[in-house]
Amino acid sequence: MALSEIQIKNAKAAERPYKLADGEGLFLLVKANGSKLWRMKYCYRGKEKLLSFGAYPDVGIAAARELKTLARAALAEGKDPMVHKPGRDFEPEKTFKAVAEMWHKNRKSSLDPAHAKRVWSRMERDVFPVLGERMMHEITPPEVLGVIRNIEERGALDISRRAKQSIGQVFQFAIASGLCDADPTAHLRGALKPRPRVKHMAKLPLALLPELINKLDQYNEEGERRSEITRAALTFALLTWVRTKELRFAKKHEFEDLEGNSPLWRIGPDRMKMHREHIVPLSMQAASLAKDMIACSQSDYVFPGQKRGVPLSENTMIYGLYRLGYHGRQTVHGFRGLASTWANEQLVEVGQPPMWIRKYHEDWVELQLAHSEENEVRGAYNAAEYLAPRRAMLQDWANFLDAMRGKTGNVAILRAA
Repeated sequence: MALSEIQIKNAKAAERPYKLADGEGLFLLVKANGSKLWRMKYCYRGKEKLLSFGAYPDVGIAAARELKTLARAALAEGKDPMVHKPGRDFEPEKTFKAVAEMWHKNRKSSLDPAHAKRVWSRMERDVFPVLGERMMHEITPPEVLGVIRNIEERGALDISRRAKQSIGQVFQFAIASGLCDADPTAHLRGALKPRPRVKHMAKLPLALLPELINKLDQYNEEGERRSEITRAALTFALLTWVRTKELRFAKKHEFEDLEGNSPLWRIGPDRMKMHREHIVPLSMQAASLAKDMIACSQSDYVFPGQKRGVPLSENTMIYGLYRLGYHGRQTVHGFRGLASTWANEQLVEVGQPPMWIRKYHEDWVELQLAHSEENEVRGAYNAAEYLAPRRAMLQDWANFLDAMRGKTGNVAILRAA
């Protein structure tokens, strides 16, 4: 039954808010403080939503019903009244998607193309379906949090944080451009689900490296050739800091200048986690090992599998470590952690009075590990960046591993001279 003006005027505040229905989804919300607000409940694409038409008596009963009629007309045309809101002009150039397009175009040239593509794909997949047609100044913190929660529900907690970051950057761009006054993501601090504790791949303390290297040098399994390939693959992974997949599918044509002074391994973007080319400068030891394997392999693969024309199997290397007694103690991926720990702990003495500084810059280490860098400045990655210092770092690492051979027991890891 429709409300009357007298009913609305006589509605008194109660301990809790309550509703007075007017019909077709329109109702008056009477709050505990006495304010009276017009609301309209409706369903759009299977989702229940709520429109706000303002407060009574500023918006009278006739005006509220007119706004309801306009909203229902928008629904009949397949439009969301939340976007095409009754009572105001729709400005396409001020929607979230339109502003996001301007933001992305403004910064795209300074980004690594692969990184730029990932950012835009996240927006298209997770953000635009909810916020794309909303006017910038009408988007609220709960709406943004709803987008984040949808991503969190599928367990993608890193993606949810990156989506929040991108949404916030769009709003900062809009504020600077005079298109809105506030960033709703600023109010979400502490609302996002915490990341689960990272489970790192098993790795030994550096002091136990001599034992690992000596066992690896003596590795043996059924079939002499199979032992050589497994031993070589594990040694090459330790020398180069690459992932198992990157190594298993290594092909002969990817290696350059193995006889020269600047040997390197060029891994194509299709095999890299971040889908961008990765150049691995090779130490003399790694280049020698690659050259030997290429000469012996009757396949295009540097580390061939048991069947002709296929690469080393996915489990060969980890099972090799199991045979050496490292089940649960050391993984192939953990070699990367061993190398990173070593590189980050190396110090050199400089200046007067003397002081200790890092021998290897953190960017050299991260680039050698081909880690993701979401920061838009550092994410502009060049595959050959820091090639000379990374080559020197890997040569030092290979020499360090050689120095471990034949040693027994724990070895103290000293500062670099």
